[in-house]
Formats: sequence, C-alpha cells, structure tokens
Amino acid sequence: MTDSEADPHYWIIVSSPENFERTTLLGFTVQGLKSRHRKKAERMKPGDKFVYYVTGRKAFAAVASVQSTYFETHERIWESGDTTKNAEDYPFRVKISPDLVLDTGNFHPAEELARQMDYARKWPAEHWTLAFQGNVHEVSQGDFHLIRAAIESRAPRTVSHGIVV
Repeated sequence: MTDSEADPHYWIIVSSPENFERTTLLGFTVQGLKSRHRKKAERMKPGDKFVYYVTGRKAFAAVASVQSTYFETHERIWESGDTTKNAEDYPFRVKISPDLVLDTGNFHPAEELARQMDYARKWPAEHWTLAFQGNVHEVSQGDFHLIRAAIESRAPRTVSHGIVV
C-alpha cells in the first residue's frame, strides 16, 4: 500500500433535506451513494471523512467518518428528487459514524465557504452552487478542514461537570 492509499480521502455528500433527515434518523450509521458512483464507493475506506451539504438549505450540516469498505444492498432508504429516477435506491453504501451533526436551524451557510474552497474555484463565483451538483465529490484535505472548522464553530459546546468547556 502506498502512502496515498493509506491517507484518508475527503468527500462531500450532497443530500436533499429529506435524505439528510433519513441519514440522521439512522443515527449516521450508514450512507448510500447513487448507482452511478460505484467507482467512488469502491475507493472509500475506513478513516475517510464525509461532510454533508444539504441542498435547498445551501448549507453544511455534518461531519462523519467512514467505518467500512463499500457494500451493495437495495433496501430503499433514500429517495431521488428526480421523478424519472424512481428506481434509484442508492445501492452502494458504507458504514459511518457521526463526528459532528448540527441541529437543522444551525446549519452553516455554504456560499462563503465555497468561495474559499479550492474545489469550488472551478466554477464562476456567481455560480458557486454548481460545485454541489451530484451526489458525491472528493475534495482536498484543506477544503475538508475549512468546512469542518466552520461546522465546529456552530456545534454546541461540551458540558463537563456542569461547566461549558
């Protein structure tokens, strides 16, 4: 295994509010990818990191860690917003665990972050949302840390022995 294979990959999972809610209700234990993303799923491994971008809200909502290699199942959990793709069942899945999950009203707006991300510079600034079309995108470690820090800034602080730390 080369160093690059051992290093984690960083991914943005693009999710509708409804599908994000489904992942939340599952306790961030599993994430499905659309059928056209098999090659990306095959590259995912334990230690990889996800950040969640919620469409409609245009905001970042959570960070999770990949806990397994991919597997295939056709249990219907997530739904495609495209009615012509009702057969889409997000068959390529990985087990995950939550690192940070923001409350719905506290998601971090993505526009300011997108303008700072290396990944999003591929698109004109006024069309930054194009960077978040599609189900899954690999991003740099720097972009991941930028988003994670923004999510952490909105996360509730830990309480230890009645003291906010």
